[in-house]
Amino acid sequence: MAGFSDAPFAEILAVPAVCVLTAFLSYFSQFVFNTTALDPGPLSRNESVVFNTLLLCLWFSYFRAVTIDPGRFVFEEQVLDADGRWCKKCQAPKPPRAHHCRHCKRCIPKMDHHCPWTRNCVSMTTFPHFLRFLLYANVSLWMLGYFFWQRFYALWETRHMPAHLGPSLFALISLAMTSIIWGVTTLALGLMLLTTLQGWVLNRTTIEDMEVDRHESNIRNGSREWWDVTGPDGEKLQFEEIEFPYDVGFFANMAQAMGTANPLLWLLPLAGNPRLSKTGTGPGWTWDENGFNRKFGMWPPPDPEKLRRAGRDWELSRRNYDTELQDAGLSPEEQVEAFRRRQEEDLKRRNRLMAELEEIDEYGSDGDHGSDKGSYRNGWVNRDGERLRDYGVDEDTEQHDEDVPIAELLRRRKGAASYKDE
Repeated sequence: MAGFSDAPFAEILAVPAVCVLTAFLSYFSQFVFNTTALDPGPLSRNESVVFNTLLLCLWFSYFRAVTIDPGRFVFEEQVLDADGRWCKKCQAPKPPRAHHCRHCKRCIPKMDHHCPWTRNCVSMTTFPHFLRFLLYANVSLWMLGYFFWQRFYALWETRHMPAHLGPSLFALISLAMTSIIWGVTTLALGLMLLTTLQGWVLNRTTIEDMEVDRHESNIRNGSREWWDVTGPDGEKLQFEEIEFPYDVGFFANMAQAMGTANPLLWLLPLAGNPRLSKTGTGPGWTWDENGFNRKFGMWPPPDPEKLRRAGRDWELSRRNYDTELQDAGLSPEEQVEAFRRRQEEDLKRRNRLMAELEEIDEYGSDGDHGSDKGSYRNGWVNRDGERLRDYGVDEDTEQHDEDVPIAELLRRRKGAASYKDE
């Protein structure tokens, strides 16, 4: 349920609410079946054992989905590659498929979404437990639905009998109430299970689904002026169609997500999960690609409309790294003078940029580009009216090729120089 985490007290009440709902449907229904005169009578021994075993698996999987850490990147003191994405909130590089969660306050490896019902991110490390929870929850609900069907069918068969010979009013009200709640819960969790299974097989997260949707929309409806844009460093970027690179085959996709190639362990509640490498390479830091694109590391694709909106393809908004690096080696007085000079230039660029932006209304109003593209002023909006922030992503950190701070560039340059001297 996108955006639910922003509701007041949602983060606090969501997990207890899931526990109460699960306990109500699981144990109150059994109480009604076993203590009232509803045909075909109490649950059999086998039915009780199977149903409660499923519930035990459900509870354990949910506990692990809530408590397992979604992952944390730890960077050692070393020379880092100046290319790639940068998270301005973490002040650190952002590995592929990672996103900064505004609830967890850090970059999450292979972030799918922040789930309010587990008060945790569904990520590289928590996805197996989240999937198992959904699976056992749905199977338990299906079995409970079978019990409901037996009793409603028995009531229908005896509909012509006198009312005083049938079940009590408490039994009828309890059966109706639990079955209504069961129906709503089954529909919601069933849809959630289907989307999660789809992402599992395709090796695609919810966030990456939105990135694919945005890229396809740009290709389908984008005007020709977008196809050649300029990046933040002044480099020309050619907008091209990019295939999603992480779909490496359905079995490899599922094995990667579950952390093992043994299918017998995929659905075992006691099984583990993928672990984030601590060395800066390996699981969570690099990902296998299918090789369909002209080179590796092209995902996520640049969004030309976002670059145009930000003014990064205009000369007035480019950042001159060479000048900043040169200024960093000046004397204190010269640095102050250079800083004032850049301040004045920045003010002029900002005024011109605002004047340009004021001429452009919300995305789509300056031309007929289709109704499925959404607004860029407050972030990408998909066909369902959902934004990345609805899934927990901090959109302030999602700009294409974040500007690496000058201090970090200096540190890297000094580190590279000392490395050459050695």
